[in-house]
This record gives sequence, structure tokens and C-alpha cells, in this order.
Amino acid sequence: MLKGTILCCSIALAGMSMANAQTAMTPAPAASAIKRTPLQDVDFPAGYHVVEAIAEIAAGTASAGRHTHPGFDVSYVLEGEGTLIVDGKPDQALKPGVVIQVPPNVPHDVKVAPGKPLKLLGIYIVEKGKPVASPAPLK
Repeated sequence: MLKGTILCCSIALAGMSMANAQTAMTPAPAASAIKRTPLQDVDFPAGYHVVEAIAEIAAGTASAGRHTHPGFDVSYVLEGEGTLIVDGKPDQALKPGVVIQVPPNVPHDVKVAPGKPLKLLGIYIVEKGKPVASPAPLK
């Protein structure tokens, strides 16, 4: 499963310039609470690309509101604390060292604890030509 996830992430990064990766990774207006710094953008066979980035989410906020990815979101918590909220799953506590795996097209959000921002290493393996993240309808 992890190999498939890594493969999907690699696919998602392919075919995008670093400037395009930054733009594609930012969902519509609610994204002001999150800053994504692209690290690499890699073309991948089979119609995917991989985007690797550092995501920083302000303390006491949500990442970008409920959103989805047209591929896998595999992230590693570097700093801070919060909660991952994924439709159909129990909430997951986030702290340094925790690994996040969100399946394709599943609405989710991250709520950050007050006092300290959350910093993640995100790897997104998504379909080529699609944005890395898109807003999801409210529940």
C-alpha cells in the first residue's frame, strides 16, 4: 500500500513547474490560513505527477477548509499539534512524527491547536492536469 501511495504521490508532482505547483496546491479563497512551499515537482508516468511541499498552517485555524485531492495526500507532521478530520474516519490527533494518509477525493480538513502553527511535509500524488486540492462541499 505504501509503495502505491508513494507511486501516486510521484505521479501527482510530474508535469508542473514550481510556480504552477504553488498555484495548483492552493484551494480557493479559504486558503489564507495555509502556506505551501513547493520543494519539488516530478513528472510521473501513467498520467500522474508528484508534488512535495512544506505546508504551514496558522495556529488556531483550519488548513483551507474542507477539501479533496485528485490523488493521494501523504503527509508527515514536522511541528505543532492539531486534528485531522477525514469523512468516514475517526479524528486523528496530529503531533510531530505522525504520518497522515488521505485517499483520493475524500473530503478532509486539519484543525490546528491554538498557540503554535502546524508544519507538515506533504506529498501529493495526483492526476496530471488537475489542481492538487479543491474545495469540498460543507457537511
